[in-house]
Amino acid sequence: MSDKCITLITYQFSVVVKGIENKLVELGYKVDVVSDTFDILPAVSKTSDLFLIYLPSDIADSSAKISALSLMCDTAKDAGINIILLGEYLCHEDLSKAYPRIDNYEWVDRPVDMDKFGPIVKKAIEKRPDQDEKKRILIVDDDPAYAKMIREWIKDSYKVDIVTAGMQAIKFLLKVKENEQVDLILLDYEMPVVDGPQVLQMLRQEPATANIPVVFLTGIGTKEAVSRVMALKPTGYILKSTTREGLLVFLHEKLK
Repeated sequence: MSDKCITLITYQFSVVVKGIENKLVELGYKVDVVSDTFDILPAVSKTSDLFLIYLPSDIADSSAKISALSLMCDTAKDAGINIILLGEYLCHEDLSKAYPRIDNYEWVDRPVDMDKFGPIVKKAIEKRPDQDEKKRILIVDDDPAYAKMIREWIKDSYKVDIVTAGMQAIKFLLKVKENEQVDLILLDYEMPVVDGPQVLQMLRQEPATANIPVVFLTGIGTKEAVSRVMALKPTGYILKSTTREGLLVFLHEKLK
C-alpha cells in the first residue's frame, strides 16, 4: 500500500468518478474525494500528494465553474503539488482559450484509458510542480489555419495561445495575470485594420507589455522587406516559409 494520497475532485459525484476512485485504490493509493465543497481544499491539500480534477463537459461555458477551477489551481500551487485534469477531448481547446492556465497541467482525455492511467498518476506525483515549466508564446495572425499549424508544430515544447487580430492581442496581453505572462510574441507583419508594426508600437507604449520579445512572421523575404521589418527593432523575424525544425531551433535560441 502506497503512502501517497490523491485528492479526487469532482463538480458532481457519479458512477464514473467512483470507478476512477476504485482504480486508484486498486493501484495502492489513499484517495480523498471532494465534491462541491471546494472550500475544504486548503485543509485537504496539506495531506495530499496530487489533485486529480474531473471536469464537467460544460466548464468552458461557465464562469462560476472556471472560478472554482482557479481556486483548485491556486490551492495546489500553494501546497506545492501537481494537478491532473480529466476532461473531454472536445472541451480542451475551448477551456484553454477561456482559462489558458490549464496548459500548465497534465490533461487526460475522457473516457480514461485505465491501462495508461497508472503510469500517468505515478509520474505526476513524483514530478516537482515547477519542473520543466514551459515558456508561453502568443501567436498573432489573421490566418487561423496558419496559426493552428504553427501551434501544432510547437505545442509540445511551449504553451501556446492564438489571437487573430492586432487589437485582440493587446486586449489579451493586458488581461494576463502577472504569473502567467507571455514570454514571446510571434506577430504577423501584414494584417488588416491593425497591422504588425502598429501592434508592436502599441505594445512598446504599454508598461505591462513593453519588454515582451516580439518576433515578426513575414511571408516576404526580399532585402527591402527585411530591412523594413528590422527598422522597427523587433527581437527578430522569421519567414513563413520556414520548416517546423527551423522554427523550433529559432525559438529555442530566442528563449534560452
